[in-house]
Amino acid sequence: MKLRVRAELAYRFDPPTDAIYKIHAAHWPGQHILAETLAFDPPVSFQEDEDAEFGARTLRAHMAGEVSLTYEATVENGRLQGLPANVSQHDWGDLPAEALIYLSPSRYCPSDQFGRFVTRQFGETTGGERVLAILDWISANIDYEHGVSDTETTAARTFIDRAGVCRDFTHLGITLCRASGIPARAISAYAHQLTPPDFHAVFEVWLDGGWWLIDPTGLAPVEGLVRIACGRDAADIAFLTTQDRCEMVRQKVTVELAED
Repeated sequence: MKLRVRAELAYRFDPPTDAIYKIHAAHWPGQHILAETLAFDPPVSFQEDEDAEFGARTLRAHMAGEVSLTYEATVENGRLQGLPANVSQHDWGDLPAEALIYLSPSRYCPSDQFGRFVTRQFGETTGGERVLAILDWISANIDYEHGVSDTETTAARTFIDRAGVCRDFTHLGITLCRASGIPARAISAYAHQLTPPDFHAVFEVWLDGGWWLIDPTGLAPVEGLVRIACGRDAADIAFLTTQDRCEMVRQKVTVELAED
């Protein structure tokens, strides 16, 4: 699918502070960037880095005052598909080394606290069937609601509150998958048909020899996702991280089908 993505972020940095942006479409296998532009207003001197494993890119800069960043890209995201129930789960000894870190608890995903729950709730299911059962449970038990969570909310808190936004759904999905012995990692993305448009948090699971994209909110089709960054949880994939405080002036994200 060919998609045109655009992000405009205007923030006020007072006092001046160092900042890291993760808003570029990634140079991911199967995802091709056909064209892109980046502009700062006023102009800012920045450093761009690219992750060798995922092709995820970051911008680093020292920001002062009100600064607007506009990023646009046309991306061919390949042929993404939803997770089938019949894909198999691997024994840990058969996993690739890159997947092992995504079995462990992380800052927002305390999977070591949910072993008993997943055993009782999801019974004898494994692999794709287990992941789909987890998604069904999240859909039935967690409300999508703004204002319930904040940047410190963990999956354990979401499990208690039974409400949250995309990052909370993703953290809970990752947590329950890891507690089931399935590697799971957080993905930030541009999402076609997401309403209202925004940066979107989803996740991937390693099953049947590959990574499968999952949107635990069900708000955007997997086929219309453009990957930005990848990590253990939201701490690794935030679109903006600053050393000191900052204030949002305006922010707008759009994702549209691009004409051939």
